[in-house]
Parts: sequence; structure tokens; C-alpha cells
Amino acid sequence: MQITFLGTSSGVPTRNRNVSALALRLPQRSEIWLFDCGEGTQHQFLKSELRTSQLRRIFITHMHGDHIYGLPGLLASLGLAGNSFGLDLYGPNALKIYLDGVLKSSSSGISYPMQILPVEQFAYQNLVVFEDKEFVVRCSPLTHRIPAFAYRVDQKAKPGRFDINKAKALKIPPGPIYAQLQNGEEVKLPDGRTFHGKDFCGPERAGASFVYCTDTVFTESAINLANGADLLIHEATYAHQDSELAYQRMHSTSTMAAQVASEANVGQLILTHFSPRYAPGNRFSTSDLLNEAKAIFPNTLLAKDFLQIDIQKHATVRDT
Repeated sequence: MQITFLGTSSGVPTRNRNVSALALRLPQRSEIWLFDCGEGTQHQFLKSELRTSQLRRIFITHMHGDHIYGLPGLLASLGLAGNSFGLDLYGPNALKIYLDGVLKSSSSGISYPMQILPVEQFAYQNLVVFEDKEFVVRCSPLTHRIPAFAYRVDQKAKPGRFDINKAKALKIPPGPIYAQLQNGEEVKLPDGRTFHGKDFCGPERAGASFVYCTDTVFTESAINLANGADLLIHEATYAHQDSELAYQRMHSTSTMAAQVASEANVGQLILTHFSPRYAPGNRFSTSDLLNEAKAIFPNTLLAKDFLQIDIQKHATVRDT
């Protein structure tokens, strides 16, 4: 799994940061999942190596404009391009009302299959939002001025490494049979011999996991959702010195995000969703937010637009 930050500002864009959007790339299946879609997100796609034609799922955290204003334009452009195989959208109950209204009033036709799935009942009942053979998606309610939700993606455990030398030594013909054995299946050869996949594979390999948490003030539900995750991406709209403002506007400080990471025992924390008041040149900058967070949770990074993270059991970082 690979994360690309497409927008890391809160409220309004700045010269260096667009508003909220995060792309999860699943290279093994040429698929992209998008988390939030602030204004200008499709322009951010054009500036990156990502392709909107690979978009398959979009997860919306809440209905504030800096998280959804880019959605109608992106959906309409996908329709005009004619290269979408279909989209599933997940979000608050109001998401369908919003999209139905804006697409109808703008006469924007959607030429591809699209369904909008409300997540509120799943979040409050601790139910799985989406699951297939490789991934599980869950969400939890946050504490914000309107209904807001955090998402967690878990990659299911993968089969252990296949012992190809053992298979060769037993003169098992290569090809599809190797794939069957690696999947743990039982295989019977034309010569009558039978082999069990479990005898050729090592221990299962745990999959990677990440949590996307924005917008919220400090809440126990975020800790519970993020428990043991490899990567936590958490909003840090304000510095610790602006805690009163954070509580008034129901956002997190850098120290709140770090506290969630520490109590959830995550592998790595990345701060995002920064107030423009901490832009370069101002008295207090995002570097100060980073230092505040690292004092509580040392393995912390600052997000920036187009930063990429390869999510494994230990995340690695590179710029585009």
C-alpha cells in the first residue's frame, strides 16, 4: 500500500498546500482509493503520478467544504473522460443529498456505475464498512462540529513465503501449480502424488494497516480505531499554545495527535491538516508543531503535498 498526500492544509488552500485529500494506491491491483476530496483535488492528481482512471473508492470523513468541494468536479471529469469502471463512495448520510443536488443542478451526467454508501450506522455499531479478499475497512465516529468519521484500512494476512527450492527438489512442475500451493491449496499431480500448500509455505505474513483521522478534537474513539496500526495520519490543525482555539473549533493540536499515537501504540504518526496561521514566515510554524508532537511521540513526520509513504510493517518515505 502506498499513500500520497494531495492536500494538507485546513480550511483554505495556501501557496504550498491544497486542502484535504489523500490517495491510497494499491499497486498490486492497479487501484486507487481516495480519502476526502477538497477543492482542486483533480488538479493535484494531474500534478502527481496518479491516474484518476484507477479510482475505485472514495471515503469522505465529513461534509465540510474543505473536504468535499472537489468531489463534484472530479466525478464530472471522470464521466467526460469515459475511462472509469465505476466508483463506490462512502461517507456521512448527507453525502448522497449533496451529490444528488449538485450533479442535478449542474446537469452533470455520470456515465459510469456509482453508488453512495452511508457509513454512520457502521461507525456507531462498530461494523465493517468494506471487505474483500485482501482488505478490511472500518470507521469510527469522531468529535467535531458536525458528524465526522475516521477510517482504518487493514491489509489481510498474506500467505507465508513459498519454498520454491523444496518444490523443485520434489520435481513439482513450475507454473500455476506453484501459485496453488502458495495459496495453501491441495494439489494432485498427474503422476498421482498429492501435495499440501501448507507444507511449502512459511508463517503467514501480517498485512499493513493505516488510519486516517480528521477532523476532531482529542477522542478515545480515535485511539480505539488506531490501536496497533502501522501508520496513523492525524490532523494537527493547531499548536499546543492554541489549545483553547482547538477546543472551540473542535480540532486537534499537535500534542493531541501525538497523544493518540502514543496511547494507540502505532508504528508511525504523520501530522496533516495544518492551519494557514503556521505558514512559513509566521511566528510559529509547522516545524514547531512537529517538535511538540515528537516530544510525546518521537516517530512523527510532517505531511506535505505530494509526500509519498510506502506502508509496510515499517513505513518508508520518499518525495515525488
